[in-house]
Amino acid sequence: MWTDLMHLDISVLDKVIRTVVVYLALIVLLRVAGKRDLAQLNSFDLIVVLLLSNVVQNAVIGPDNSLLGGLIGATVLIAANAFLVRVVRPHAKIAAFMEGTTTVLARGGKWIPEALRHEGVRQTDMEAALRRQNAYKITDVDQVKLEPGGTIVVDLRSELESATKADIARLEAKLDRLLAG
Repeated sequence: MWTDLMHLDISVLDKVIRTVVVYLALIVLLRVAGKRDLAQLNSFDLIVVLLLSNVVQNAVIGPDNSLLGGLIGATVLIAANAFLVRVVRPHAKIAAFMEGTTTVLARGGKWIPEALRHEGVRQTDMEAALRRQNAYKITDVDQVKLEPGGTIVVDLRSELESATKADIARLEAKLDRLLAG
């Protein structure tokens, strides 16, 4: 039994190369697919993501189904990801190439149809995102951005933003000066 668990049917180097190549290929495929797939998974996207792991499984493990082979593959995946996050990603140009850049989807209270189309997002989905961020209609918004990681950022028009403690302190100080003067 122990031999079955620990015997590798392919070399460790073969396992490492397979894992890294599949990992990098998936990064490229997800980059080509666009930011929407990361931010707004619909049921079809979820099915693709779930099936994707099964589709690439044999490419990663090859003919090896051993416990040791699986642990080597998992270790290589985690190490490759840690390398990318800590070493490659901090470099702005490389990160922009791998992840993309911020896309402005709306500006000045109006949607930018070309940007929505380019990112593959529907206006109705974006309107739902507005409501989640306390904007009830596009005219309430100064700008809507889709970040490289798929996060939707909504900037309200300044007059609709909530007051901060600093705003209140400034108003109190101004009122005190008016009353004293």
